Amino acid sequence: MFCASSANIDARYLDAARELGGLLARDGWRCVNGGGAVGLMGAVTDGTLDAGGQVTGVIPKFMVDNGWCYDRLEDVLITADMHQRKQMMSEMADAVIALPGGVGTFEELLETLTWRQLGLVKVPVIILNTLGYYDALLELLQHAIDEGFMKASHAHLWQVAATPDEAIALLNTNQDVEFESKY
Repeated sequence: MFCASSANIDARYLDAARELGGLLARDGWRCVNGGGAVGLMGAVTDGTLDAGGQVTGVIPKFMVDNGWCYDRLEDVLITADMHQRKQMMSEMADAVIALPGGVGTFEELLETLTWRQLGLVKVPVIILNTLGYYDALLELLQHAIDEGFMKASHAHLWQVAATPDEAIALLNTNQDVEFESKY
């Protein structure tokens, strides 16, 4: 689960993250996220835990040292750095859901799509496009396809959901589509 740790955002994003957490718990999915307490990361954790689900936080030591680890988490894995964090989260994932976020979330999502394109990651990637947040990125990715920088089949590297319910439906059906290798 990749998402924002920003606190000063529209409450509708927080509500969608909490709802997604509750749906994950309802359907028996473990949430693996960055272990932070604030923003969408904290909200999805709260939604999952409040509904009786399980959450694993994967967080670099420097973030723990700065007090950024969410104290509600009982299952915390501490990594040496951000790179190890992403690798560990990727290895633990049965699927990836990207909620809205900033450059850290963009970087995590785009690196995962790159790994997927190269065959290093096999799990589905779902973009939760709450309030159309990812519309501009999705347009940019389509532009890359239209201009020949990506193959048309690479549009199947990800799936898009407008609501938490749609994201869970995609997760539960796990209808992954084949795509052509970059090479």
